[in-house]
Amino acid sequence: MIRVLLHRWPGLAGLLLVTLLAVSGAALSVFPAIERLASPQAAGGLSVGDLAARVQAEYPGVEQIRGAPSGRITAWWFQDGTPGAAVIDPATGQGVAPVDASPAERWLVNLHRQLFAGDTGRLVMATGAGVMLLLCASGAVLIARRMGGWRRWFGRTRGRLAARLHVEMARIAVAGLALSALTALWMTASTFGLLPDQARAPLFPATTSGQTGIAPNHIAALADLPVAALRDLSFPDPTDPTDAFTLKTDRGAGYLDQGTGEVLAWTDAQALSRVTETFTMLHTGRGAAVIGLVLGLMALSVPALAVSGFALWLAGWRARPRIRRNASASRAETVIFVGSEAGSTWGFAATLHRALSEAGQSVHVAPMTAFDPARYRAAKRLLILAATYGDGMAPASAKGFIERLEHAPALSGVPVAVLGFGDHSFPAFCAFADEVAQLLTAKGWTELLPPDAVDRQSPRDFARWGRALGRTLGLELELVHQPVQPATEALTLVSRRDYGAQVQAPTAILRFALPRAGFWQRLTRRGFAQFQAGDLLAVLPEGAPGVAPMPRLYSLASGSRDGFVEIVVRKQPGGLCSGQLVALEPGSTIRAFIRPNPGFHSGHGRAPLILIGAGTGIGPLAGMIRANRRARPVHLFFGLRARDSDFFFAEELAGWQRDGRLARLTTATSRGPRPYYVQDALRHEAAEVLAMIRSGARIMVCGGRAMAEGVTAALTDILAPAGLTPAVLKAEGRYVEDVF
Repeated sequence: MIRVLLHRWPGLAGLLLVTLLAVSGAALSVFPAIERLASPQAAGGLSVGDLAARVQAEYPGVEQIRGAPSGRITAWWFQDGTPGAAVIDPATGQGVAPVDASPAERWLVNLHRQLFAGDTGRLVMATGAGVMLLLCASGAVLIARRMGGWRRWFGRTRGRLAARLHVEMARIAVAGLALSALTALWMTASTFGLLPDQARAPLFPATTSGQTGIAPNHIAALADLPVAALRDLSFPDPTDPTDAFTLKTDRGAGYLDQGTGEVLAWTDAQALSRVTETFTMLHTGRGAAVIGLVLGLMALSVPALAVSGFALWLAGWRARPRIRRNASASRAETVIFVGSEAGSTWGFAATLHRALSEAGQSVHVAPMTAFDPARYRAAKRLLILAATYGDGMAPASAKGFIERLEHAPALSGVPVAVLGFGDHSFPAFCAFADEVAQLLTAKGWTELLPPDAVDRQSPRDFARWGRALGRTLGLELELVHQPVQPATEALTLVSRRDYGAQVQAPTAILRFALPRAGFWQRLTRRGFAQFQAGDLLAVLPEGAPGVAPMPRLYSLASGSRDGFVEIVVRKQPGGLCSGQLVALEPGSTIRAFIRPNPGFHSGHGRAPLILIGAGTGIGPLAGMIRANRRARPVHLFFGLRARDSDFFFAEELAGWQRDGRLARLTTATSRGPRPYYVQDALRHEAAEVLAMIRSGARIMVCGGRAMAEGVTAALTDILAPAGLTPAVLKAEGRYVEDVF
């Protein structure tokens, strides 16, 4: 609810207005700093009385002197019947610059405050400030949820690039943006008289001394008042003995006798008046130029947040199928919750919704983030379709579901069925769905069906589960689902290097030409416009006619900056896709698309990297080393069968060592009289490995499951003396795996 109603839709609706407000405000933040630097500042001990005397000596017809919180002094006078005004040098009382703002500043002020539309424009811009404040509040709550609590506010972010950038910028700028929005709303309310904050001058005195001519520096009230406290000093008419000085300071306002200097009447400023002045200073930067510049810099994040936020919404909107006749949550008999990262699970939900609707059911489909049992008043059953992201994590449309479920009471008489989606070749196959099912049982929810799983988006698995659901509901339910894959690109093979024939494991390093990215891909930095080593290349094999091919995933050994697409493929016994790939000749083409895998990126820090891979698992690790142009310390442990058969990237690794991209290479060969594996190499170099980990090193493991298990066991022993475990490092984001 917070994400949709209080963040997404207000953000989209107020996108242009909030951006205009922020950009114009950022531009205006520069002028107070310029004013501060250009305006002569009063000496620390200078009083208002001395200042007024100096100005009066230079301009005998002075009528008014104003002091700004920035320290800028201005004066207005009549001389020989001609009005004059200037910025005053307090040291001399002389004018040094014109009072009027520059045309550029006036134009920006009118745009920022009122859109050149007077009071109507002020209300529109105030609405924009209100939207910004709402976005800041809702965004802060969403960031806290994403990071796992307020205490982890500055923890490591995960997810797609656009999402990470959005969060990184927001969590730094949100405080400044909220302050700017709050002060803007306060100032608008003050302008329209909605706050009792206006300084009330006392009633003008009925009687005065009847004398005139006292010098300002002889008036005690002015002699004791520092220039920094002055806001306005109006001079009396010297020909009218009943007139008086009018003084306004940051503490109050009153009248002074022009003959004796006596305080005739005085009213202290109200607390709200001081709040308004402080808020005005913070918002405009006048009196706090440095703060103004900082807030201006934070305001510049708004256009970037708008673009990244819009990109996230658009990506989700495009990935989510249009579900027709989606019943309201309060009236639906069946409620389907979807947890999806790339959008494929939404397609299964749409198929299930259509089949149940055709069977006469009233069905509502929603993301797992919208879970709220109080809304489902007519529900007779809940169905949860949950994919698993990365190493057992919740996917994008299920963030916060576990926390909501823990605090929600079980609905009496409303059973639940959980269907997981994943790839059984990964260790964390349907781990998130399993976690959901276990928590539902622990919280006392009734089970409609035993937890089940769909492997690799299998339509057969889905249809089988659908028939079981139909039997439970007493319906003839046949789920015929045709997965919709993302748009593919044609990749042309430009070169290949063959290995593994001696050990009966044909393997090839395949390099494809980088396809030209379209305008939208370049703008959103998606697909082949922006990828890096560790992301996945989803290849569509050529299958039987009439059968939709399921993509096979291969870790990328290159990034978009390299100018080519590279993977390492070993021919698997009976493997359709791997067999086709290994048989490719230069000039041949395949159909493929990029699937981001941000959980297995090396990052841009300076902490050391310990890369551990075996066989084709060297692919993404080699790509990371290739991209290590800043010579980050990298230690690679590479397991191979024999050096003369499958020493992948041998020449490149030697070159990367020479130019500093690879600090150290340790190989382990498993074929021979004394088999030696990467876990053995780790134990042999345990002291060096532990020292690197203590210095903040990050461990990345890629390869087969058996190898990964052996590495985990070795690292468990190596880390024990330091009181660490692989599980602790995983929780810190310092131990990641890409295991197949």
